[in-house]
Amino acid sequence: MKWENLTSPALNEFDRKTPVILNVGAIEQHGPHLPLVTDALIGRHFLELAEQALGDQVLVLPQVAVCCSEHHMSFPGSLTVTHETMLAYVCDVLQSVIAHGFTNIVLFNSHGGNLAIGQVIMEKLGYRYPEVDFFMLTWWKLAPEALKSLQESDFGGVGHACEFETSMVMHIAPELIDADTVRDTPLQSTFAWADADLLTGSRGAHQRSMSQLTAGTGVYGAPSYATAEKGRKIFQVVTDELVAMLTEIRSAA
Repeated sequence: MKWENLTSPALNEFDRKTPVILNVGAIEQHGPHLPLVTDALIGRHFLELAEQALGDQVLVLPQVAVCCSEHHMSFPGSLTVTHETMLAYVCDVLQSVIAHGFTNIVLFNSHGGNLAIGQVIMEKLGYRYPEVDFFMLTWWKLAPEALKSLQESDFGGVGHACEFETSMVMHIAPELIDADTVRDTPLQSTFAWADADLLTGSRGAHQRSMSQLTAGTGVYGAPSYATAEKGRKIFQVVTDELVAMLTEIRSAA
């Protein structure tokens, strides 16, 4: 159920163990072919699918669409907030949820730039409210083996505005894609041990802007491998796992 669509008395009837889930996304460049809303659009669609499957077994908070995208700001249209702003804002929203007695809170992440601050949010609130369980779920981490089976490109083909993200937008909003501008861009490597993509982590971190990572294209990966059917399958395998996790969280409470 969508939190904001309920009346106050109706929301008050909910079991306080019901998982309350907040999507943190991004409004930022996704190369010349995908819209700025890509990460927010993907996160929103995942939670729509989860809500369809779970009904009143989950409460979906209003999306926080503009998050931490400083590394994209050399590209026109990207929006960002500082880590400090996001920490304060999201903690305030979630503390409102806690004030109403809910004890299972889930950050659902659909943007790589939110990983670090999401962990900080979870730890900050977790230490402050030991009676509440906090979780962070990032869509590309939920079903790695199933996603690897869908990948057709080589390592680095799934990164940003890539085979996967392009497939997902093809499935849910094909009218927003400029198909004539789709171009593959391999990762601009500096140290092999720092190279990573959505499904394969690195052994060490090397901070670079998205312009540096993508040779100025804004694309990291192989969108030429994208299909709408692949996008449908990605949404399906990840949603299945998300629904299973949310059900387990509720049952364990």
